[in-house]
Amino acid sequence: MKTPTETRASTNHQTITHPLMPVFQADSKILILGSFPSVKTREYGFFYGHPQNRFWPLLERIFGVKPLADIEDKRAFLLQHHLALYDVIYRCDIIGSGDASIRNVVPSDLSPMLKEADIRHVFCNGGTAYRFYQQYQERKTGYEAIQLPSTSPANARYSLDDLYDRWKILGELSEPSFHPASL
Repeated sequence: MKTPTETRASTNHQTITHPLMPVFQADSKILILGSFPSVKTREYGFFYGHPQNRFWPLLERIFGVKPLADIEDKRAFLLQHHLALYDVIYRCDIIGSGDASIRNVVPSDLSPMLKEADIRHVFCNGGTAYRFYQQYQERKTGYEAIQLPSTSPANARYSLDDLYDRWKILGELSEPSFHPASL
């Protein structure tokens, strides 16, 4: 079943508008950008909703917290640790969840987030997010982004340990106001 944001662009591509709002607050310091929400994420209704995506298990490990049970826990965790989360692409033509099929990109407007939040670092989750950030966002925002390996299940080249080694910088840069692992 199609959602209202999905229309047929061609035989295989669908034009899809980003269904999620960015997560941030005034004291968010680290912005993590993905490319565009997967089918599973759109169904789940929050970022990195595919059960095999390693994004949430990775952040839980980096920050030493118990598994985040639901969307409210995940949102609270992000804000508690001064993390902002969104995607580089606002609308595009795409086949399923395949980043390689993305075309006719309309970039996300990151300016409200960057004006309202205290963003100091921008990280891209994977090569597609990084490529589109460089193409559409970097000059507008004035922020250089750091590319991290994708947490997608399609990126089987990286184990969770490998991802941890590259992503642990988030924990080093974050200033959590509350760290449950320290209790």
